[in-house]
Amino acid sequence: MKIFCIGRNYAEHAKELNNAIPTAPVVFMKPATALLTENKDFYYPNFTQDLHYECELVLRICKNGKSVQEKFAGAYYDAITVGIDFTARDIQEQQKSKSLPWEIAKAFDHSAVVGSWLPKEPLVAQESILFSLQKNNEIVQQGDTRDLLFSFDKIISYISQYFTLQMGDLIYTGTPAGVGPVAIGDQLSGSIGDQNLFNVAIK
Repeated sequence: MKIFCIGRNYAEHAKELNNAIPTAPVVFMKPATALLTENKDFYYPNFTQDLHYECELVLRICKNGKSVQEKFAGAYYDAITVGIDFTARDIQEQQKSKSLPWEIAKAFDHSAVVGSWLPKEPLVAQESILFSLQKNNEIVQQGDTRDLLFSFDKIISYISQYFTLQMGDLIYTGTPAGVGPVAIGDQLSGSIGDQNLFNVAIK
């Protein structure tokens, strides 16, 4: 099982981190050990002093595929949820300043929260999918798929040009503006529309 992540897929988020707007999807990966499921607690890593949440919609791949045409990409995922791409922002900035890869800031254990899955059909039939993250019962991040730079189908097609998609792979589709820090004792809750799909305590 592979976890693909798309960076800078919302223009306002790219701007808030002073990153250029990409002309193609920005892809990075996390290992299976990054997964955090079933509302389990997240333990603040001892190697960072600036851990950030990045709330994202996540797609579940349901069939194998390589070099998938964009017009057929919708057949390759069957469910959607909301998750968190935890980021050690201080480590990421240190790595970037040295022009080094920053997997250690993104791909560490339990850095990929995944909520409960919803069937894709009722969601993709809507004009847009709204999602949000609450920290300590206050909304801190909101997203709308109308603001995506690269659509779900575009992302799937693009990734499949380089990697064979396999059943059970996950794709984190990018975070909107509003990312921010978490601290021990915080409670994070993610929702699609008014459906709460995960609750995570920071320990």
